Amino acid sequence: MTISGFEPRGALVPIVVEQTARGERSYDIYSRLLKDRIIFMTGQVEDYMANLVVAQMLFLESENPDKDIHLYINSPGGSVTAGLSIYDTMQFIKPDVSTMCIGQAASMGAILLAGGAKGKRLALPHSRIMIHQPSGGAQGQASDIEIQANEIIKIRHKLNVLLANHTGQDVERIARDTERDNFMDAAEALRFGLVDKVFEPRTDTKKSAVSKKG
Repeated sequence: MTISGFEPRGALVPIVVEQTARGERSYDIYSRLLKDRIIFMTGQVEDYMANLVVAQMLFLESENPDKDIHLYINSPGGSVTAGLSIYDTMQFIKPDVSTMCIGQAASMGAILLAGGAKGKRLALPHSRIMIHQPSGGAQGQASDIEIQANEIIKIRHKLNVLLANHTGQDVERIARDTERDNFMDAAEALRFGLVDKVFEPRTDTKKSAVSKKG
């Protein structure tokens, strides 16, 4: 988890074709899923990605403020400030935001996973969650380095409080458990309070979230 970061991205996005009464209509796959109120948050958390996620949440709230939004997370983490812009939007908008870890939710990704609506935070069985303290670098005069170090300490405490609020753990335990990289599988994240359910493989007839906290 870093204090700032940007990573340009480019990817080939599949196109799906949908038959409508007016003929065929093509979408990129993420736009099609957005119609079902599904947002994918993948890759490094940085300003551009965060702006897209926030914009999609605000759009979906304007479309229907009473219907859940589903945020699928597969991220190694990244910028704290970018991640907190997503987190604050999740808490601000009226619809519940259900979160699901697919692959991994590390660092800032884990905080966003835990920040989903209570009872609606999910993980796939082989996903991986990691929490740790923020990191950052500083250059310049000793006084400048001291200012940056104090800022990182403040941010660390803020993130520890957020995790404590969403997991039910006390702040002291969060501080201990984030001293170094702390990796958890889905079942361990469930016991820790980062998620509320672990999805099991689909049956022939339906999918089920049979593993629940408590």
